[in-house]
Amino acid sequence: MVDIVYTTVPGKIKTLLTKIRGTGIPSKVTVNWLKGIGFTSSNDGTLVPVLRVAGMIDGQSVPTPRWSEYRTSKHRAVLGEGIKSGYSELFAVYPDANKRSNAELENVFASRSSVGKQAISKTVSTFKTLVEEADFDDAAEPQDHPGHDTPAKRQPASAALAQPQRPNPASPSLHIDIQVHISSDASLEQIDKVFSSMAKHLYGTSS
Repeated sequence: MVDIVYTTVPGKIKTLLTKIRGTGIPSKVTVNWLKGIGFTSSNDGTLVPVLRVAGMIDGQSVPTPRWSEYRTSKHRAVLGEGIKSGYSELFAVYPDANKRSNAELENVFASRSSVGKQAISKTVSTFKTLVEEADFDDAAEPQDHPGHDTPAKRQPASAALAQPQRPNPASPSLHIDIQVHISSDASLEQIDKVFSSMAKHLYGTSS
């Protein structure tokens, strides 16, 4: 069954995650620990299950290795991995669950749970809030968006080089006129040498 985990204060998830990166690692996450870092509302205790589903704490609310990993510069990717693991059944239905609409997510949760509509809505809200704070590796799921260069549109370098390069009508062009002045008493041999030299320098031909 897909985990039905939610907090009644989803707006505080981001603040809590920031606190985790900026405070020491507790021996256990308790309501008193939450109060000690500023979460004093009676509803703030509902944040604990959220940390559990994200893999930050274990069944006894003890911080896991992921907690320490989350305190690094790769915290968004670490959280993304935790979300995929905690919501594995959801991602089995939608591999890109982090991009799905509320209605699609609600259908999955509702089809696998007997809780009410309000709880389902809060579960989706909690999931969406977590997703906003995470990064997901979508490299294996390329999306063909209009205007984006996809593998199907890319051409090998050799193919690109083989295509004739057409001048762009909007680009400025350069026109050069060369005038050659030859004395009227020049011999045919001298005239041939002049044009042979021009061909060599202009076209790269040998004399």
